[in-house]
Amino acid sequence: MHRIGLAHVSIVIALMSLGAALYQGWINSRNLEAVQRDIGRREHLRACKEIIEAYFEVKLRIARLAMPTMGAGLGDPEFEARAAVARFAALGTYLANFQDEGRRVRYTALSRELERLVDQARAAPIADRDALFRAADEIFAGMNADCVGSTRVSLVVSGASG
Repeated sequence: MHRIGLAHVSIVIALMSLGAALYQGWINSRNLEAVQRDIGRREHLRACKEIIEAYFEVKLRIARLAMPTMGAGLGDPEFEARAAVARFAALGTYLANFQDEGRRVRYTALSRELERLVDQARAAPIADRDALFRAADEIFAGMNADCVGSTRVSLVVSGASG
């Protein structure tokens, strides 16, 4: 009888160990999912920061292209403007991949508008620079609002909201 009781105790201990191992595995998988979500959120926020920087760089490069005397001897302003637009378009494509179709269309339209502005920049009078960027600025404001909205959602999800 004593051996049967010892066997039952051993089985109970083994089942408890198995249960603890399964519970620990479940907790580890939840932790891994949280870390992966956090990495994705941080990457998205980084891309938002970079696309904002890229947009203002594009504006600067296009303005330099519209004013040939600005920064003379610093390199080919048209190439630099096109390179800045290409960087912006790449970041916009990355961000658009996480958005709905309407936003993807807007992000593509903004990249196309910036390409058009590079083509038009040399002919645009300096006094009309604000008018030159008006359409692009309006589309960019929507893109920036998307980034702000995703930041707020991320802060609420992470529990950092005030």
